[in-house]
Amino acid sequence: MALVAEDLEAFAVFARHRNFTRAAEELHVSQPALHTRIRKLEQRLGKSLYVKQGRQLHLTDTGERLAAFANDTNDRAADFLRTLDALPPRPLVLMAGSGAYLYLLGDPIRRILAKGHELRLRTGDAAATLAAVRDGSADVGVTALTVPPDDVDCDLLQQFPQTLITRSDHRLAGRRSVRLKDLQDEALVVPPKDRPHRQQLERSMLDQGLRWSVAVEAEGWELLVHFVRLGIGPAVVNGSVRTTGAVRKIPVKDLPPVRYYIVTRADRSERVHELKRMLS
Repeated sequence: MALVAEDLEAFAVFARHRNFTRAAEELHVSQPALHTRIRKLEQRLGKSLYVKQGRQLHLTDTGERLAAFANDTNDRAADFLRTLDALPPRPLVLMAGSGAYLYLLGDPIRRILAKGHELRLRTGDAAATLAAVRDGSADVGVTALTVPPDDVDCDLLQQFPQTLITRSDHRLAGRRSVRLKDLQDEALVVPPKDRPHRQQLERSMLDQGLRWSVAVEAEGWELLVHFVRLGIGPAVVNGSVRTTGAVRKIPVKDLPPVRYYIVTRADRSERVHELKRMLS
C-alpha cells in the first residue's frame, strides 16, 4: 500500500486545523477536493481517520497515528533538504577536445581557478562532447561544429581560418594565401581517416578533382606540427594551432573557417551560465 507524499501533507494540514475550510485555504484547494483526498486515504487504509462530534472534528486513533507519521515524514524531508543546502556545490564539468584546451581555453581556465571556482575537466571529440552535455554528465562543452544542433544551446566562441603550415623552404612558403589547387600532388601530413578535419579535407580535394597523398597520419595538432617541422610534408590545420618561427602559416582561401562553440543545455543553472560567461 503506497501513500502519496501530497496526500500525507494534506492530511497533516487537516489534522492540525481539524477544519476542512481552514485546511483547504492553507493548501489552496477546494473543500470538495480535500474531502475527496482524505476519503481516498481512508479507503486505502481501510479505517476512519476522523469523526464528527457536534460541530467539532476529532481524529481517530488511526488519524492521530497517521498525522504523527505525516509530520515526522515532513520533518525528515525538511532536515534532508537542509543538509543538501549545507553541502558545497559540486564542481562544474567542462568537456572539450585537446585543441580547444591547448589553444583556446588555457587562459580562461586559469582565471576561473584563480577566482576559487572548482572545475572538473574532461576531454572528448565533438560527438562525445555533445553527448555529455545532452545527458548532463558535462555542464559545458567547447567544441568545433560545422552545423550546430538544435537540441542544445550553441554560442559561437571563436572562429579561425584553415591554414596550410609548411617549413620555410617549401615551394609555397612565400605565398600570402593559397587555394586547394596549389596542393595538387602534395604529400600531406594529416589526421587519421576517421577525424572530421581529415574527412572535410578529403571531400574538398575530391570536389575539385585534386590528387594528393598521405605523407604520414598523426594524432593531435602538436604532432602534425612536429612532422611538418621535420620536413615530412605540409599540413592543413585550424588557424588556432600555434607554431614556431620555423613553420609558416598560410590561409587556405577556399576552405571554410573552423568555428568553436560553447555548448550548454537550455535548462542551464545560474552557475553554468556564469561559467559560460567566464569562458567567453
